[in-house]
Amino acid sequence: KCVEEMKREARPIKIDRRLTGANIIDEPLQQVIQFSLRDYVQYWYYTLSDDESFLLEIRQALQYALVQFSARSKETDWQPYFTTRLVDDFGTHLRVFRKAQQRIAEKGDQMKDQAEELVDTFFEVEVEMEKEVCRDLVCTSPKDEEGFLRDLCEVLLYILLPPGDFQNKIMRYFVREILSRGILLPLINQLSDPDYINQYVIWMIRDSNCNYEAFMNIIKLSDNIGELEAVKDKASEELQYLRSLDTAGDDINTIKNQINSLLYVIKVCDSRIQRLQSGKEIDTVKLAANFGKLCTVPLDHILVDNVALQFFMDYMQQTGGQAHLFFWMTVEGYRVTAQQQLEVLQSRQKDGKHQTNQTKGLLRAAAFGVYEQYLSEKASPRVNIDDNLVAKLAETLNHEDPTPEIFDDIQRKVYELMLRDERFYPSFKQNVLYVRMLAELDMLKDPSFRGSDDGEGESFNGSPTGSINLSLDDLSNGPSDETVQLHAYISDTGVCNDHGKTYALYAITVHRRNANSEEMWKTYRRYSDFHDFHMRITEQFENLANILKLPGKKTFNNMDREFLEKRKKDLNAYLQLLLNPEMMKASPALAHYVYDFLENKAYSKGKGDFARKMDTFVNPLRNSMRNVSNAVKSIPDSLAEGMTKMSDNMGKMSERLGQDIKQSFFKVPPLMQKTYSDPDHCRVAAPIDDNVDDNIPLRVMLLLMDEVFDLKERNQWLRRNIKNLLQQLIRATYGDTINRKIVDHVDWMTSPEQVADAVKRFRDAFWPNGILAETVPRRDKAIRMRTRVAGKTKLLEVMPDELKHIIGAETTRKGILRVFEMFQHSQLNKRMVYVFLERFLETLFPQNKFPELFNKLHSRSKQMQRYKQRLHSTQAPSLQK
Repeated sequence: KCVEEMKREARPIKIDRRLTGANIIDEPLQQVIQFSLRDYVQYWYYTLSDDESFLLEIRQALQYALVQFSARSKETDWQPYFTTRLVDDFGTHLRVFRKAQQRIAEKGDQMKDQAEELVDTFFEVEVEMEKEVCRDLVCTSPKDEEGFLRDLCEVLLYILLPPGDFQNKIMRYFVREILSRGILLPLINQLSDPDYINQYVIWMIRDSNCNYEAFMNIIKLSDNIGELEAVKDKASEELQYLRSLDTAGDDINTIKNQINSLLYVIKVCDSRIQRLQSGKEIDTVKLAANFGKLCTVPLDHILVDNVALQFFMDYMQQTGGQAHLFFWMTVEGYRVTAQQQLEVLQSRQKDGKHQTNQTKGLLRAAAFGVYEQYLSEKASPRVNIDDNLVAKLAETLNHEDPTPEIFDDIQRKVYELMLRDERFYPSFKQNVLYVRMLAELDMLKDPSFRGSDDGEGESFNGSPTGSINLSLDDLSNGPSDETVQLHAYISDTGVCNDHGKTYALYAITVHRRNANSEEMWKTYRRYSDFHDFHMRITEQFENLANILKLPGKKTFNNMDREFLEKRKKDLNAYLQLLLNPEMMKASPALAHYVYDFLENKAYSKGKGDFARKMDTFVNPLRNSMRNVSNAVKSIPDSLAEGMTKMSDNMGKMSERLGQDIKQSFFKVPPLMQKTYSDPDHCRVAAPIDDNVDDNIPLRVMLLLMDEVFDLKERNQWLRRNIKNLLQQLIRATYGDTINRKIVDHVDWMTSPEQVADAVKRFRDAFWPNGILAETVPRRDKAIRMRTRVAGKTKLLEVMPDELKHIIGAETTRKGILRVFEMFQHSQLNKRMVYVFLERFLETLFPQNKFPELFNKLHSRSKQMQRYKQRLHSTQAPSLQK
């Protein structure tokens, strides 16, 4: 019997390798189990015993737990987690971070360690927002973190293992330690490492080339001396290498340009470091306001630009002129809507359908609404304008059918008043709000770094883009040398085809002479480059607009050889006039722009591109009106049904059309008291009503954008219209299927192929080539700092220009850099990882009361205890009363 028993024990152990039902997942998962047991158990267990039964039990327990986990995952609907809860958690984390930054700024205590204070304040804000939980101990104390993971793994094993295996304390202990210390803790540490996140960001947008302008912006905006010193040291190292090269011929010009570029970067870094160390931080807005040399944005451009209008609206409210501005805006909306409605009416009449009286009734109600709110004796505030014009309008409204142009005369007078009256537009140009507007439009001149050694005495570089647009070579020696002579002419013209798009290219031969040398090169420009350059310099130097005339555009036959030769001749004449010594002498700063345009490099469109497209970004009020009317055109039957009832007031209009007209005409938030509650002490997705039949994933994403760019701080008119514009932008790009696309992407993310890929990446990261990876040594500080700069540059560069035009360049920069800064604190990153993990488990095990469990596991938080004490002390007096 003993021999038979020994033979049975010697038989090979059979293991069922099925785990999830998908072989592509099971194979890498089995390898993870095998590697985990080999490196965390077998290496010491075999020194004690050769009995394989214990290892088999551990393996079977792990596999049973994974089978149960897989079964739960298949039964779970992951779409709400990925489309709503994940985004909400990220947005809420960002909100807590922003509130913590604001609270530190309000304290203004420079003596404390900023990083440590930020972490303390962050968790202080977290408990105020969450109210039931605070994760400070788990994120700041390694001992408490290990204890939390052990407790969590024990709970998971209780749920996933059969009771008999769970009661086996020794086996449960080993499995728990493998999961908590061997897998979860290293994974969480890696995911919360700022350097790892920065490298991942760079990898994610690796297809985008680093932009010089974005890089210089990051250097100028950096408040981290470590980043600046790391960039400066690397630039000095590269400079030393370039100076050691033995070059001749054409290479010497390239090397010279590179050396000048590096010298300029070093100079910028030195100036920024000195300013930060001395505490003489300069507010660009205040500096520009005091300096007084600002770009001029015409009033008609301000009134049709979403970003600029916000600042003018705020100013008009301060001066009591808001009624004039809102009247002008409302009339614009009325005109567009009336025109569209009459077009719809005419098209329906052609089809034999008559809705004349109903349409005129709607327009009459809208026109009377405008009159009553702004021009009648009862209007408050009232638009003060020529009484004869107002009386004439009232007479027309009472006896004639309203037309789209009915308010034009009065609107023209109101525009002239805003333009000429010293209280309004002329004074606005001298106000700090105007300077902030220029910053948002990316039209604010930046201080250059050509001041004194201590960083003071800055002068403006003349750039209208708020960034460094000048040639580095010319900054260092070109324009300052009066002996430099520059000649250029278009030597040839060609037609290029790029991905099916045909355009003309002009070869410009450039000669530059000075006392010691002479250079010649060729550069290539398109007509759009000339146009952008012309827009840039004529807006910066207003006197040039009457002197320089750029050849006009031609829509058809613009690739014709004869036409191209004529344009070449006209552009040559333009260049010769531009390079005239008298012209340069009259506008010395013009040389910087000319040199930049003629340099042998790709031309970077800046502010001129924005100015050229400004007219396409019309007032959101107009956009909303056009969209309403387009929707009406596409559903004429619903319009007919909605207009069957005559109405004397806007409240009885058709449900779809009337509500949009009411919102556009009569709900002008700045004239009303703000009634919305402060959202800063609740989660980002809290305002969403799940009972409303709307697209929740899209709405949460829009709320996230609201949080990233801090749009709640803007006036409510702009905030609402930004939200509408973003929604229109998304729908214009993806159509109404955006939510379907989000859901489809979630399905793809949770498909067996993607899950298998994630398991393989985990396996290869922890066991490259089947060998347990050693702890990666922490990278050198200078490398980490340069990675931070590269990551910020990449993020800033990939932001689309359309977003800047909608919410403002400065707001976009601040939002992106705030998100990046949030990821530079490992303790805060851990908090976000643990929140994602907790929500994941709550979604996976909805019946197991995980929210209560997490509240209990985090109950030892010191911040939580202090919060409850403060809450109790504030409630005690009210209870006594």
